[in-house]
Amino acid sequence: MEKYLNILRTCPLFAQIREDHLLRMLGCLGAKVVQFDKKYTILAEGKPAKYIGIVLSGSAQIMQMDYYGNRSLLAVSGPGEMFGEAFACAETKALPVSVIAEEPSDIMLIDCSHILHTCSNNCGFHQQLIYNLMKSLAVKNILFHQKIEITAKRSTREKLMAYLLLQAKKAGSDRFDIPFDRQELADYLEVDRSGLSAEISKLRREGILRSRKKHFELL
Repeated sequence: MEKYLNILRTCPLFAQIREDHLLRMLGCLGAKVVQFDKKYTILAEGKPAKYIGIVLSGSAQIMQMDYYGNRSLLAVSGPGEMFGEAFACAETKALPVSVIAEEPSDIMLIDCSHILHTCSNNCGFHQQLIYNLMKSLAVKNILFHQKIEITAKRSTREKLMAYLLLQAKKAGSDRFDIPFDRQELADYLEVDRSGLSAEISKLRREGILRSRKKHFELL
């Protein structure tokens, strides 16, 4: 576990927890590290929600698939970021999403019940851990509502511009990188990839933006 300490210190779940307590805490929580190959399913849709995942290396995509097999990309988690916490806290009987390794990844899995229910050792850090988890859930809820606001737009152009303007605001600059390639961006915006590419090309011609792969500049 020690080799992952630098990453774990960046995870919101462990904010305000001293490093010398962290390793003891992980043992108390029964945390385990699992290696996943690219495209491997970390958490499967339809299975009971039990674990909170923390990305230690690589990245994980949170995906939802409809009846016809159309994908919607809800989020991508990178090193130090969590996934699955809302469903695990709610003790969801059947996960409505799948979590897929975007690349070879090391993932820490923690049984959520070990966080929500204090152990017999009465560890002093446990209240801080619960507070951190609740704060993370609140932040994720805000991000979820932002995605709803974006995907509720009528056209591909409106969805794309709403997303790009939000990313520019977060970056504090009209030049920024996004975490998605074209297919992932289409899945996130819930639009057709060819239609998205055509709209980006049109916006370039109109002098509204410049783009290269994941880099965008609003003009």
